[in-house]
Amino acid sequence: MQVIHLGQKELAERWRMSEATLERWRSDRIGPVFLKIRGRVLYRHVDIEAFEVASLKGTFVEHGNHALLDGPMPTSALVPPAQHTGI
Repeated sequence: MQVIHLGQKELAERWRMSEATLERWRSDRIGPVFLKIRGRVLYRHVDIEAFEVASLKGTFVEHGNHALLDGPMPTSALVPPAQHTGI
């Protein structure tokens, strides 16, 4: 399995934000985890995607094999799966 990395510039372009914002996030210890190798900052693609998933807000509406974001989260979505009685 090949590990894919993005540099600071590529991630800033992906998220349409400034590189300075990513630098501030690293300083404030927020944002995705990163590697620093010989002074170069790299982000693993898997860590970027994990951060994006963790940043999702709203509810998920089942649509085939895809989950779509749709409106405010109902309280039933907050029940842990083991306790959810379902339909």
